[in-house]
Parts: sequence; structure tokens; C-alpha cells
Amino acid sequence: MNGLSTVNDYSDYVPAPKETSVTTEAMVSRQAQEVQAAMVIAKKFPRDTYQAFERIKTACGRKLLAESAVYEYPRGGSKVSGPSIRLAEALAQNWGNIDYGIMELEQKNGESSVMAYAWDLETNTRQTKVFTVKHERKARGSINKLTDPRDIYELVANQGARRLRACILGVIPGDIVDVAVDMCQKTLISGHKEPLEDRLRNAFSLFKKEFGVTREMIEKYIGSNADSFTEHDFLKIGRIYTSLRDGMAKKEDYFDLKTSIPTKSKAEEEFKKQQMESTELPSKNEEAKVDKKEGASDDKKPSIFEQSELL
Repeated sequence: MNGLSTVNDYSDYVPAPKETSVTTEAMVSRQAQEVQAAMVIAKKFPRDTYQAFERIKTACGRKLLAESAVYEYPRGGSKVSGPSIRLAEALAQNWGNIDYGIMELEQKNGESSVMAYAWDLETNTRQTKVFTVKHERKARGSINKLTDPRDIYELVANQGARRLRACILGVIPGDIVDVAVDMCQKTLISGHKEPLEDRLRNAFSLFKKEFGVTREMIEKYIGSNADSFTEHDFLKIGRIYTSLRDGMAKKEDYFDLKTSIPTKSKAEEEFKKQQMESTELPSKNEEAKVDKKEGASDDKKPSIFEQSELL
């Protein structure tokens, strides 16, 4: 009829909806109810900004938190720093009414799809970051595939912590974050009477005298010039000093002993030699007395790190 010899079958033109399991539907429904309940409670019991700020001040006054409150890494001879994930978590806990975390959405083909989020349930402000983590690790110029579940978990958690930090800092007012970082810095400095420059100078001389470690070796280990050292760098070299003093480690474990030391020119050496020849040197007995006095005074005087009470 009408020249139509075939009839098109459109029964499979639109795919049928996929069936969802009862377990999946129950889990989704439960999560939705938990979110709704959390938002209702946040509206019913809003945060007291003054009390929240006082809790943050108290937390930043703890020395252990202050020591890990800021991350640092060298770049171009200077320091790049910012609030760490530990400080971000402390801010979220004390600011209140914030839901945050990391979720692994999918894992297949040697990579994981992960979501980091932070949600202010009171103001309905939300930060979300979805990213992919490949199950591989770069070491010494080569890429190693990860198959151990524990290694994969640690890699995903490490990468997720960085995004989580950004999400939390995105929902907390920036001025509160800046004040928290400044208060943590003051907590680190409060236990010292001497400025950082003097403490670093004493630390360099102490390393040189007791372990033969030069300032250049310490600068190479930290990754920047001594003029850019911060309180966190002082804490780091203080821990190294304690390890070396107690015999828990060797200086080769931290420092490159092949680090070159600037040499003097021949003219400077000849001038210094002439001065030494023209100057009367003290007798051996006087030198022994001086050394004995210095040794006795050194035994009584605590090190710069022991005075700071940071270790």
C-alpha cells in the first residue's frame, strides 16, 4: 500500500531504563536524609561567630598545631608557604557546621576518580573538586605502577588531602584564615627571647663546632638561602641536631658532605700568613688554660635548641 513494503521497528530506538538495586536506592535515600537532617540542625543551632573565633585562637595557641600549621617548599631560592591541611581541619572543626571529606567515586584501569568537598551547612556554601589519581609513583626519573592496595590508598589520601585543604579554605572566611596563620606564627616565636637571625647564627656555629656541618650544607638541605629561613626551618634543623646529638642518625643521612666551601684567594692567604707571623702567639700553657675554660663553660651552657624548648 502506498508503495511501502517495509515497516520500521522503533522498539529499541530508546533504550530501556536500567534497573537499580534495592541496596543502592536505600543508600542514596539514607544519604539524602542525613544531609537534610544536618542542614536542619545547622539552621536550628547556628554558629556563634565570637565563640568559634575564640576556639580557633585557643587551638592556634597549641605549639604542636603551630608547628604543622604552615607548609613550606623551596622555589627559586625563596619559600612558598600557606596554610596546611592540619590547620584547615582545625579551622573547620572549630568554625562548626561544616561537612567535609574525601570520596573515591570509582577505581578502574589503574586510576581512581576522587571527589574532595567542603560544605558550610549553615550558609549553603559548597566547594567541590573532582580529580583523577593514576596508580603510579615517580621515583628517580622512572614511573612505577602501584598494585598494593595500601600504596594506592596512601596515594589517593595524599592527593585528596591537598584538594580537601583548598575546599575547606574556600568556605571559611579568608580573614579568619589569615589571623589563624599569624597566631600560629606568634606561638612559635613566643618561646624565644632572641630574634630568629641570632638563633640561626648560633645554630650554624653549633653545627660547625660539634659535627663539622657548615652553613652551606644546611642551606643545601633546606633548599634556600639562610636569609629565607623561617621558624619552621629552625624547628627542622633543631630536630636534626637532636638526632645527631643522641646518636640516632649520622650527618651523612641529612647533609651532602661534598658541598663545596668558598675558597680564599692566594693574596688573602699570603696576607693572613704575614699577619700570623707578625703576631705573637700565646704559649701552649695559656692555650690549654683557655681551652679548659671554654670546655667547662660549654658543658654548663645549654645549646640554642635546648634553650628554645622546641624539641
